[in-house]
Amino acid sequence: MSRETNEATLTRAIEAINAGDVETGVNTLFAEGAVDHDPAPGQGPGRAGFLAFFRTLSAAFPDLRLEQRYVTANDEHVAMAFIVSGTHQGDFNGVPPSGRAFKVNGVEFFRFVDGQVVERWGLTDDMSLLGQLGLLSLPH
Repeated sequence: MSRETNEATLTRAIEAINAGDVETGVNTLFAEGAVDHDPAPGQGPGRAGFLAFFRTLSAAFPDLRLEQRYVTANDEHVAMAFIVSGTHQGDFNGVPPSGRAFKVNGVEFFRFVDGQVVERWGLTDDMSLLGQLGLLSLPH
């Protein structure tokens, strides 16, 4: 697939997730056997693992929002810097809702085959996220 096609697929997936349609977003973006090289704790394999992860996030943060900040691509790879934000309104891995909002940076690197992600690498500023939610005391 072309760079433009892969970028458009990523944008459509993010738009679906931002609209609360996690299933469409994940199914659009990830191939069935996609490999996550940086999975969240307890995240299962493949598309099902990504779907479970995003369902957990959207239940804990119903206003979850992903914002593309910078995207670069070639015909096989797409790299993205992004901001993720939300308000803690539901259980988050055993932590009851705090009502606190967060906004943190992250980066993703995807490898596409036939228009879907088959490999993903990424990092989100989890320390800042935990600090903003009051779950970790960070120095000022």
